[in-house]
Amino acid sequence: MTNLGFIGLGVMGGLFAERLLSKGHTVTGYNRTRAKAQPLIDRGLRWADSPRAVCEAADVTFAMVTNSAALEAIANGPDGLLAGLGPGKIFVDMSTVSSATSRAVAAKVREKGADMVDAPVSGSVATLVDGRCSVMVGGRRETFERVRPILEELSDAPVSGKGAKVTYVGENGLALAMKVATNLQLAVQMLALCEGVLLAEKSGIERATAVQVLTHSAIASPMVQYRGEMILHMPEEAWFNVNMMQKDMLLALEQGRRVDVPLPMTAAANEFLTAARAMGMAEQDFAIVFQVLARMAGLLK
Repeated sequence: MTNLGFIGLGVMGGLFAERLLSKGHTVTGYNRTRAKAQPLIDRGLRWADSPRAVCEAADVTFAMVTNSAALEAIANGPDGLLAGLGPGKIFVDMSTVSSATSRAVAAKVREKGADMVDAPVSGSVATLVDGRCSVMVGGRRETFERVRPILEELSDAPVSGKGAKVTYVGENGLALAMKVATNLQLAVQMLALCEGVLLAEKSGIERATAVQVLTHSAIASPMVQYRGEMILHMPEEAWFNVNMMQKDMLLALEQGRRVDVPLPMTAAANEFLTAARAMGMAEQDFAIVFQVLARMAGLLK
């Protein structure tokens, strides 16, 4: 049992915090909206009134927030997490943010005598529930080794030699580079899947049949398998909405410019996310790009 903290108890953060509680850890948590954390409080989460209070109570504090601005907001100020850190403590940021922002926060963390790793997650609600998400980690190797057992509990990593899901990728910021390199493919694959379904449908094949074939074919990545059904039935609550997906695409495009890697498919997929926003679909799961393409194909008005 370890004293842990968790800042940001949204859909994914809440599931991670719940998993830590189920493993027997003492978890102190904070969320901007307390009501969203109430189910966790009912299960034993210790509520804190600020990020600072979380870090003061915990040996290792995790965070999962929306973007770079949100990370800076919870880190700085008299009630920020930096004010609650001290020697020997560790901050594990699981958010997908700018690598430059993450490195800047890590430098401030180390000024406190603590340490930080970036540990973004590849996966969704479905893969987390099934124990199939993966975590990539950037930071000092010794700090990674200290938090690795907890990260393996979070991702339910299989035993060594059978595809462990927690991977050390290098220094601070590199896990975030790896994460956006992963996430850009979600939107690109989703757009390609939509094109295939619509081509089949306008050729005379039932949409449901096309989805069934493609999600059980050679192109059926895990993402295609669990999001393909969204072409037929969009979820009431987005797993990963258009705004969040576009945030990651813009991070990827920024990174591509910085290291001189052309990303033509990323740029094209990003434009369809912009179109979805223009059509009032920003809060829908990014699988809604099917409807954008379907309108262009004349199947929806």
